[in-house]
Amino acid sequence: MPTVAITQDLEFIGQAIFDALGALDVEDILTGRLVAIKPNDTAATPDNISGVTHADTLQAVIRFVKQYNPRHIVVSGGAGASQTEDVFNYTGMMDVIRREGVEFFDHNRAPFVEVELSSGPQRRVMVNPRIMEYETIISLAQLKLHETATVTLSMKNIAMSFPAADFYGHPRASNEYHRQDFFVDMQEFIPAMVKRFPPDLAIIVGHPAMVATGPLGGIPVETGLVIASRDFVAADAAGAELFGFNMQAVRHIFVADRMGLGDGRTSAMILPRMSLSDAIEAFTRLVYAQEKVWA
Repeated sequence: MPTVAITQDLEFIGQAIFDALGALDVEDILTGRLVAIKPNDTAATPDNISGVTHADTLQAVIRFVKQYNPRHIVVSGGAGASQTEDVFNYTGMMDVIRREGVEFFDHNRAPFVEVELSSGPQRRVMVNPRIMEYETIISLAQLKLHETATVTLSMKNIAMSFPAADFYGHPRASNEYHRQDFFVDMQEFIPAMVKRFPPDLAIIVGHPAMVATGPLGGIPVETGLVIASRDFVAADAAGAELFGFNMQAVRHIFVADRMGLGDGRTSAMILPRMSLSDAIEAFTRLVYAQEKVWA
């Protein structure tokens, strides 16, 4: 039974992150390990950072991880529609990386190696080989809707970023340099990628959440909510529930559950902080100005 910790703090997102992660047993995946933190860095401009991870979110996760004395921390980025360093500079995440004394790595850059996938629309994908050295992967995702993937949570944050944009094109869907087929069926490609590169810890942050559409151009709403779990399928299923989708409504979550990559059944979740119904009520109050509960 997966443990899924949901917390909320509208004043200080760092507190919500510490409260959620503090409910999980994470010592074995952090102590003495090469830990990679992958924030959402899809695209940003100097005037709009609403669709990506914010600096205070990243800072809180780095500081939490440091408590466990990892061997090394790397913040691994791979923007799709922008240059990765630009997104990190616009958001202030690069300043956090420098202050915290951790490494920044752009996995969009060469060299590239080919990795095989066991399912999905594309069975070979080009990636930077550094990502295969990561001993612990933390998916630090935003709570967002997505026009193709339905939601963009912890699984999509890894699956659609690890394929190297400098190989495929900016954005990857452009096929500017080399053809790819993973956008032909993103819902099948996502579980295939996370089977090959499974996140060890999923963190989904609604600071802000994005509703109406996404991954960009939607309506950002500050919710102060955090979802954290060592089961990334469970974390994504909980995040989808906030939007009103059960597991079967988001095909990549349903496929990942059927593949045995995690447990997306909300009935199986251990919820040591907020209940799912309380989280939905808090989310709907802020997003729709009405308190609704459907879980």
